[in-house]
Amino acid sequence: MASSSAASAGALLRHVRTGRARSRAELVALTGASRNTVSARVDQLIAANLLAEGGRGWSTGGRPPTILQFNSRAGCVLAVDLGVTSVDVAVTDLSAQILATIGHPIDIADGPGPVLTEVDRLAQLVLAEADLEPADVCAIGIGVPGPVEHSSGRPSHPPIMPGWHDFPIPSAFGRYECPVYVDNDVNVMALGEMGAAGSVQDVLVVKVGTGIGCGVIVDGRVYRGAQGSAGDIGHIHVTTPDGRLVTCRCGQENCLEALAGGGALLRDAVAAGLPVSTTREVVERAAQGDGAAIELVREAGRTIGTVLAALVNFFNPHRIVVTGGVAQAGVPLLAGIRESVYRRSMPLAARALEITVSAAPELSGRVGAALMAIEGFLDEDSVEQALAR
Repeated sequence: MASSSAASAGALLRHVRTGRARSRAELVALTGASRNTVSARVDQLIAANLLAEGGRGWSTGGRPPTILQFNSRAGCVLAVDLGVTSVDVAVTDLSAQILATIGHPIDIADGPGPVLTEVDRLAQLVLAEADLEPADVCAIGIGVPGPVEHSSGRPSHPPIMPGWHDFPIPSAFGRYECPVYVDNDVNVMALGEMGAAGSVQDVLVVKVGTGIGCGVIVDGRVYRGAQGSAGDIGHIHVTTPDGRLVTCRCGQENCLEALAGGGALLRDAVAAGLPVSTTREVVERAAQGDGAAIELVREAGRTIGTVLAALVNFFNPHRIVVTGGVAQAGVPLLAGIRESVYRRSMPLAARALEITVSAAPELSGRVGAALMAIEGFLDEDSVEQALAR
C-alpha cells in the first residue's frame, strides 16, 4: 500500500516534472496509489495550471493514455549568481529555461546595500525584457561567494564579502512577496550541473574561480554538512614540491586556493612575464594555445588534483565536474587534474571515475540558482499549501 505522501500532489508533480512519468497510468505504477487517488490529484494540478494535458501516448493495449506535461510557464523565478567582481541576473520559467539574462561588474566589498540595489535594478531590466511583472515571480534563488546559513539566507563570516556577515539577504527582495532562497555559490553551481532532471549519483562539483570550492552531491542532493560549510576545499593545506610558502587571504599558509585559485594563476602569470592583468586573460591565452599560459593552468590543475585525489579516496564519487571561470581554460586544467587524481587515487575508487569540465561553466550558477528557487517553490509541502489555497 502506498503512503499518502508518496502520491501527494507535490510528489506526482515532481514525477512529471523530472520526466519519470508521463501519464496517469505511469503515476499509478510508480507510486502504487489507486487510480482514483492519482486522477483526483492530477485534476487538482491541472486546475492549478501546474500540469497540462498534451496529445496521446503509445497504447499498450486499450485506449492510448493522455500525455501529462508540466506547465513550466505557470510562473517565473529570478536567479542571481553573485560573484566577487560581477553579478548575473536571469529570469527563468519553472523548468529553469532562461527567458532573459543580464550581467554587470560589481565589487562585492561595496557591501550588501549598494550591491543588492544593483541586483534589484538588473532584476527589473530582465523582467521587462521577458515581458513579465514582479507579481509573476514565484521565488528567487541567489548564490553568493561565501558560507551561508541556508535556513535564514544570512552569510556567515564570509572571507571575501566584507560587511556581509549576518546580513538578511532575503529582506532586500521584500517587494516581490515570494520566498527567497540563498546558498553558497558552489552548492548552487552543483545544482546547475545536476540539471532539471536531477541525478541519483554521488558527484563532486569543483568550482575553480577567484576561490576554489566544492559542491558535494550525495544521492543527487546537495550535502551541506552540520553547519552548511561542507565542501570548503579551498583552505585545505597543500605542500608544494619546491617547498615555497604562500600566505592565503584567510591568514593560513599554502591553502589550495592560494596556490591554484584564479588570483594565484594571475600572480604566477605576471611573475612569469605574461602581459596579462586579469585571470580571464590568462584563461583566454591558455584556451588560444599560448604555451606558457597552458603550463600554468595545467600546473594549477595538478595542484587541485592532489586535493581531489584525497577526496576521491574518502568519498568515492561517480564523477567530478569542474566549473567556474578558470574551467573555461578547458583541456589543460582537466589534464592536470586527471594526471594527479589518477596517479594518487586508490585503484578501486578511480576505476570508473569520470572527470569532466562543465558543458557551460558560465551558466551553471544561474541555472542552479533558478533550480534552487524552483525546488523550494514546488516542494511537496508548498504545492499542498498552494492547492489548499
